[in-house]
Amino acid sequence: MPNLTNATLAAPTMQLSQRHQHGWIKLSIIIALIAAAIGGTIYMRQQKNAGKENKESKDGKDDKPQTIEFSATDVTTLKAIEIGQSTPVSGTIKPLLQATVKSKVSAQIAQVHAQEGERVSANQVLVTLDGADLRARYDAQNAAVAEAKARFDLAKKNVENNRSLLAKGFISQSAFDNVQSTVDVAQASLQAAQSQTTIAQRALADAQVRAPFAGIVAQRMVNLGEKISSDQPLMQIVELSKMEMEAQIPVNEISYVKIGQEITLTVDGFGSRTFSGKVERINPSTEAGSRAISIYLTLANQDSALRGGMFAVGSLRTQGRPPVLALPSSAVIEAGGQSYAFEIINGKLDRKPIKTGISNPDSGMTEIKEGLTAGAQVVAVKPDGLKHGATAIMKTGTAAAPAVAATPKPAAPAIIGTAEAATLKK
Repeated sequence: MPNLTNATLAAPTMQLSQRHQHGWIKLSIIIALIAAAIGGTIYMRQQKNAGKENKESKDGKDDKPQTIEFSATDVTTLKAIEIGQSTPVSGTIKPLLQATVKSKVSAQIAQVHAQEGERVSANQVLVTLDGADLRARYDAQNAAVAEAKARFDLAKKNVENNRSLLAKGFISQSAFDNVQSTVDVAQASLQAAQSQTTIAQRALADAQVRAPFAGIVAQRMVNLGEKISSDQPLMQIVELSKMEMEAQIPVNEISYVKIGQEITLTVDGFGSRTFSGKVERINPSTEAGSRAISIYLTLANQDSALRGGMFAVGSLRTQGRPPVLALPSSAVIEAGGQSYAFEIINGKLDRKPIKTGISNPDSGMTEIKEGLTAGAQVVAVKPDGLKHGATAIMKTGTAAAPAVAATPKPAAPAIIGTAEAATLKK
């Protein structure tokens, strides 16, 4: 017999053990797959049931009856009122009175008497020009006047002498007329010379460039020693006690803007400080390329706090609008591009689609064009948590502060007061 070792006898046993282990592994995998399938099926059924429940909840099938208690200030009556409208305006302010001082003559700058930021009085000398040439021209014109006057005097004497000769018949009428014409020519020459003298005198006076009004030097454009020409800018003077702002108003709003209408403006750099102004002028035509008309506002600036170039914004309350049906803006719900409001009809909340018009942020009112009729009882507070069809009752006794009814707890029919609703909302 062959000699069998221990290793030879153990081999079949090891193969049998490995096969047994592989079988158990396969069985375990099959059991795991079956369990996963069963769990997935159960999960999908749960999700389906949950979705169905959510859908039913959204459809209101499982909603508990809701009763909302409102105070007197929570409900308003839709009626026609004058709500006006605030039109936003903005623009750059500038001094109402400002001027660029120019030279009227050609000369050299002899002296500059004012600098930027300096306050000057009316008729104060700002720049002195070299007037040597202007003085010489004036003197020459004076001499021309004296010469023309001497010729005129001589011509008059000749006329008197020739008039005596004409009376005695020593000269003809034609000769006398010739002498008389020399007087007329001499007189015209004298007047021309005098006019030229006046011009030279005015030019000499223009060598002293003066301020046209009291104000502040905003800009100096020349320096000492420069040669300037006639009509060249020298300085810019501004007067800051009264400022002006130009603003654009839409064409459909301009009919409600009136001269003298007041407005409050805020200016960049002044924080919460406000400035009062009023409509001073209205442009009679629209701006080219736009559907807007310019209006001009004036602002008092006695302390000179405002400066030219500052940017101001404000809200102009248009006047003269007819009364319209309006609700507090807090009563209007905006959702999905549609506006809604909750009307109380026979003790029930009715969610009504509405069409709104103009809105006035100052008064907090919004025009209602469609969807509600005059006299409708509407929830005036922010209607968060309200539901269509809920029961609405009015709180008796002292009216509570306006609040918002919140969604009630899932229980038997509940009554939520205004104070509790406000707390829940927070």
